[in-house]
Amino acid sequence: MSETLDVDPDARGARAFASSQVSGVPVSPVSPPRPVPPGPFVPSARGVPPRSPSDPDPADRRDPALEWAPPRGVATPPEVEEEAAPWAPADHEPEPLPIAVGPRRGRAPLAITTIDKLRDGIALRRDRVVGWIVTLVITAIAFGLRFVDLANPAKLVFDETYYAKDAWTLWKFGYERDWPKSANDSIVAGTPDVYNDTASFIVHPPVGKWLIGLGEQLFGMNSFGWRIMPLVFGTLLVFFTIRLGRRLSRSTLVGGIAGLLLTVDGLAFTMSRIALLDIFQATFLVAAVAACVADRDYYRHRLADRLEALGIVDLGGTFGPIIWLRPWRVVAGVMFGLAIGTKWNSVFVLAAMGLLCVWWDVRARNLAGANWHSWLALLVDGVPAFLRMVLVAVVVYLSTWTSWLLGTGGYDRGWGLQHTDLPVVQWLGEGWASLLHYHQDIYDFHTGEYINSATHPYDAHPLGWLLMIRPLSVDYVGKIEPGTQGCTAINDTCVQAITAMGTPLLWWLGAVALVVSAIWCLGGRDWRFGVPVLAAMATWLPWVINQGLPGSTVRPVFFFYAITIIPFTCIALAQVLGLVLGPRDGPHRRRGAILVGLAVALVVANFAWLYPVLTDQVMPYQAWYARMWLRSWI
Repeated sequence: MSETLDVDPDARGARAFASSQVSGVPVSPVSPPRPVPPGPFVPSARGVPPRSPSDPDPADRRDPALEWAPPRGVATPPEVEEEAAPWAPADHEPEPLPIAVGPRRGRAPLAITTIDKLRDGIALRRDRVVGWIVTLVITAIAFGLRFVDLANPAKLVFDETYYAKDAWTLWKFGYERDWPKSANDSIVAGTPDVYNDTASFIVHPPVGKWLIGLGEQLFGMNSFGWRIMPLVFGTLLVFFTIRLGRRLSRSTLVGGIAGLLLTVDGLAFTMSRIALLDIFQATFLVAAVAACVADRDYYRHRLADRLEALGIVDLGGTFGPIIWLRPWRVVAGVMFGLAIGTKWNSVFVLAAMGLLCVWWDVRARNLAGANWHSWLALLVDGVPAFLRMVLVAVVVYLSTWTSWLLGTGGYDRGWGLQHTDLPVVQWLGEGWASLLHYHQDIYDFHTGEYINSATHPYDAHPLGWLLMIRPLSVDYVGKIEPGTQGCTAINDTCVQAITAMGTPLLWWLGAVALVVSAIWCLGGRDWRFGVPVLAAMATWLPWVINQGLPGSTVRPVFFFYAITIIPFTCIALAQVLGLVLGPRDGPHRRRGAILVGLAVALVVANFAWLYPVLTDQVMPYQAWYARMWLRSWI
């Protein structure tokens, strides 16, 4: 009897990738008989016969019946201990079970069972210790690089004038207060408590300001105090990028490359050293996406465990057991709630990843043999997914407004008491109705006439973000005379600048990598390349759609918003470099290693070249100008 197991379409990319990594190894076109499940077992509609008690236990998934067998008269190659290549295919979901998969040279191809395919993520355990060492070393380098001279300049730069002061009063009163125009000078002079008694209208949720304020409570209302938490979260951004890149690629090397690239990105570096909200948003988003990918592995591993516990090789056309415990989805919901509690546009990433997670559930069921019943996962797994991610995110978001709700002095806090006759107040209560009205005011600000008629010299249309067409000057002091403030210029003046710009070579290579990843995902059906593209697009496309075509900008937007894009770009670039690198024993490994090493080295050198204009160093004007490669950067 012969039968065909439905193939997971996601697997075709893994097959194409696997075949590209193997040279000269034949793939058996003939499938050996299906393994017989252990008993007791009731035959399914698929016709799998019951196992006799006298039959051997097939718990060993490398049963000789599943192994590739050479033609008669051909010697069998000796067994070689399994070894993980640094860039091994992530999902072993190839042809219908069983099928020979191309091995490393010198080893006979091995059949891959359904349970093996569900457990593709288990390869990460092979170098778990090395993976953590690489992660922590690169993270420590990122922290040290960002920590140097963190408090310089000892003043409020750019939008620190809003967020550092908002954070200070938020911790004191539970809501943000207005400040006089002379407040910045007083703060720098060491007299910070000069705020007004009136509540300030704030247009972003409070999470980022709570975190900035934590640093101020620990180290004082000074430049080090309001920048230490952005530094911590900028370092965590590198950490989560490494872990996400490693889990996606199934390679510590690729994850390490992604983290190293982000470590030397100019925008990530600068945003880790100033008190703005976006570094917190980016960190929460990458952590949330990493939790979603971890849930994908967790779910598939649990399905494999259930198959083994039931003693069956696949689901036999049934939906199968429900996996109720999904801790990683709850973690993702918490992270998304905190990201939205920092900036609202994080909701687009939640929507994109939420849909993707449910789709992964459908594909996992199909891979496990559920056939058309796998579509039931849209309901059976989709509804709990909504509760674990969306509902958890809503609860976390609302909890971030606790101090505003419990107090009486926040902006719009008394609106409900002033409109007790309105139905919304009677239904929700005065506190929640006031919060809802406040959110309406915030939304009107972001979409209203005031912001749409505003202009700014560093307005950067989102279409140019991926190529870094218009970076931002965070701080600039020009015409410093020689002999003053450390200026050593000859026949020239000096400048000091902090520029929120990415490392150009990284961004340009990253833009190409996003295109290659999209093609590899759609054409090669390799899911791993699609995740960073989807996450990056979920942070970028809403801005593009909102702004319209160049020349029709509806409000000022800035390049530094793209800090939420670059971690995913680094992962996409690292995975593409993994393709260039090739397998450990591939015929072009040395050439690939040279190309990858050269690309990484050029990015590091480019960052070193830009370092003075990222760190407020005094330098001759011509030296600064030499680093402005495009006229639009000035």
